[in-house]
Amino acid sequence: MRVTIKDLAKYCGVSPGTVDRALNNRPGIKLKTKKNVLEAARLLNYRPDLTARSLVKGRTMTLGIVLFDLYNRSFAQLLNAVELKARELGYHLYIALTDKDPENEKQCLEYLVNHKVDGIILFTVNQGKEFEEYLKGLSIPIITIFNFLSEQWEYVGIQERASMRDVADYIVNRGYKSFIYICPPLKYLGKSNMYTQEERLKGFLEGLSMKGIAEPPVIIKHNDYLKALEKVEIKIENRTAIVCSCDLYALEVMNYLKGKGMKIPEDVGLMGYDNIDVLKYITPKLTTVEYPIECIGYKAAESLVHKIEHGYFTTEKSATLNYKIVAGESI
Repeated sequence: MRVTIKDLAKYCGVSPGTVDRALNNRPGIKLKTKKNVLEAARLLNYRPDLTARSLVKGRTMTLGIVLFDLYNRSFAQLLNAVELKARELGYHLYIALTDKDPENEKQCLEYLVNHKVDGIILFTVNQGKEFEEYLKGLSIPIITIFNFLSEQWEYVGIQERASMRDVADYIVNRGYKSFIYICPPLKYLGKSNMYTQEERLKGFLEGLSMKGIAEPPVIIKHNDYLKALEKVEIKIENRTAIVCSCDLYALEVMNYLKGKGMKIPEDVGLMGYDNIDVLKYITPKLTTVEYPIECIGYKAAESLVHKIEHGYFTTEKSATLNYKIVAGESI
């Protein structure tokens, strides 16, 4: 049979209220008594009744997170950060993956709401007033990440456009004159929420213009971006740089260029984005943008719990975190 707080109280010769204070680290209990209760809980293999706790608190102590998938290493890093912070704050995590499908995203949201999560961290592909009204109808605290919805929703991210302006400035200052921009998700532009990728492209184009580059970059939006890259003539004398919207694409391009016998950066420059943790194993070292993925995860979880515990109509300022260019050997 499950050991209850009453059983612990009887075993220790104290009141159930004293046991509750010890187990939940509340004031009003002597240190020696607290140690005795905690030791008794360990010896008797006490496990809290989460259902009863949920009824008392009016919360399930669970959070939900909606992501595209876990193929991109940065998403896995984000998920790990959210889970760590949630656990630190006393919450468990439900995960739902949309595969970038707008209707599947709504099903994921319904799944989480039906499982009574206390709040949701949302990386959305949906957008527009109708979708925002749908979210309001869920009557649950929501924090948005990466893809911005509107000022009505608290958002955690970086200044995407500014980061890519800085990338353009960085590359042009190193003598590059011709550019290829690779971002397969841009094929969904106008069909779903592509805020992050749209802002990055706009920032890159603005940055090139500010540096006086008149020749527009070749923009590759195909899923089979390596096949599309084969059709682009890369003239070594033109000082060409290939800019990828994430490190995953950049690593595939690096392998492709090596297979073609091209040297990086002597024959062509290469730039990534995210600074994923596996880059430490890559040669040449990839020049990239450090996206504060773990900080975004920590901040999103903290902000969501704050909404849960202080009323989800509380509007906090959206958090804009810092980024930086990480100099490597590929540019």
